[in-house]
Order: sequence, then structure tokens, then C-alpha cells
Amino acid sequence: GLALPDFRAAERSFQLMTQAAGRAGRGSTPGKVIFQTYNPEHYAVRFAAAQDYDGFFAKEIEFRKWLRYPPFSAFANVIVRAQQKDNALRMATQLGHLVFPPLEGVRVMGPAEAPVARLKDEFRYQILLKAGKRSVLRRTLHELQVFAERDEWSPTALVIDVDPITVM
Repeated sequence: GLALPDFRAAERSFQLMTQAAGRAGRGSTPGKVIFQTYNPEHYAVRFAAAQDYDGFFAKEIEFRKWLRYPPFSAFANVIVRAQQKDNALRMATQLGHLVFPPLEGVRVMGPAEAPVARLKDEFRYQILLKAGKRSVLRRTLHELQVFAERDEWSPTALVIDVDPITVM
């Protein structure tokens, strides 16, 4: 889980490890928890092993502040979907040109193939947007919607997820 391309990967992994450890040993029966990982030095693993919630939070919030992830920014995942790969790539490229240069305060990552590049016979590309102000993010997303409508994209071709739970 730590290797997933998602800024919440450490949080999810920490949550799962502490939940599993909390279920070990009930009543008077002691429990033992063993985590198998390629990253035993990762802060999420270390803090989960120590059951140190405050330490994990302090490290994670520092990480998010430094990289300007929520709650220190407004965040959106924009996905372009099409049944033909060439069409999905063309549409994602068009949106990429639309957001470059970005509005002041907006960081654009992508377009790139989505982590799950093909789902239910559709090819997927994504653009991640971070903005210091929610109003600036809203304006950028509105421009993308207007473009897709004006270009007569299929209603399901453009998916905008503001404050996504996952970017997968």
C-alpha cells in the first residue's frame, strides 16, 4: 500500500496496520503482530509498530504542508475517458494545453495515463490540480467543463473529482 501513487498511501497503510495490531490479542491472551514490508524504515510502518498516532500525524501533516497537499491546498483529480485510446489521449492533451500556463497559484500534474489506465473498456488519462485557493481551482475546473461542453464531448468523458478520496 505504501507504493501506491496516492498522497494518502501512508495514511491508509498506517490505518490498516494499527487496526490489524489493535485486533491482535484479546482479553488475557497476548497477541503478536508481524508486518511484512519492503520499507521497514518508512515512517508509517515505524509509527504503526509503536502505536504512535500523534507521531504519525505530526510527520504526515508536515509532509502534506511541504508538498501542499490537503488540507493545505484545494485538490482535484480530472479524468478523461474514451473507448479509443487515441481519443482519450487527444482529449487529455487538449485539456493539458488549456491549463498551461496555469492560473497563478495552480499546480498542474499531467496529463498522464491514469494509474488504472483501462477500466471497463475505457482508456483513462488524468490531470491532478492543486491550488492554494479553492476559488482559483473552481475557476480552472469550470474552464475545463466549458471546453468539454463546447467541444461536444460525451457527458461521461470528463470526470472531475474535487478533494478525491483516492487518485487511483
